[in-house]
Amino acid sequence: MRFLIIPRPSKQDETPRENAPFDEKVFMAHMKYNEDMHRAGVLLAAEGLSASDRGAHVVFAGGKGTVLDGPFAETKELIGGFYMIEVASKEEAIAWALRYPGGFGNDDVLEIRPLTGASDLPPEIHELIEKAAPTWSVSFARPRSQ
Repeated sequence: MRFLIIPRPSKQDETPRENAPFDEKVFMAHMKYNEDMHRAGVLLAAEGLSASDRGAHVVFAGGKGTVLDGPFAETKELIGGFYMIEVASKEEAIAWALRYPGGFGNDDVLEIRPLTGASDLPPEIHELIEKAAPTWSVSFARPRSQ
């Protein structure tokens, strides 16, 4: 099963990560965490996200999209990065999350979300996927390891 682990600030924390001083010890703890997951064979991807002033929101209303450039005021709703892992169960994903070193100043909640896989969808949805995206549907339907 694939999961995203998403560090985000708690509702009380409004300190933007980009304003926090660099802490080499915390950074190295995070790199060791990445290395541990990589060596265990569970880490599929881990990326940080740039500050919100380099991004955009595309907001849809009435079938029309509008672009809003960053920065975004509600820092407590922004995430600083993610981990994508592949493990046998939600309990194993939680076990990896419990090893997370924290310490960046606004990452005190880890949201763990399973990714939707082919086995999560009914056959009629598979048929629609194959019809709309015939080449992509092959990779989506392919069983994952473990």
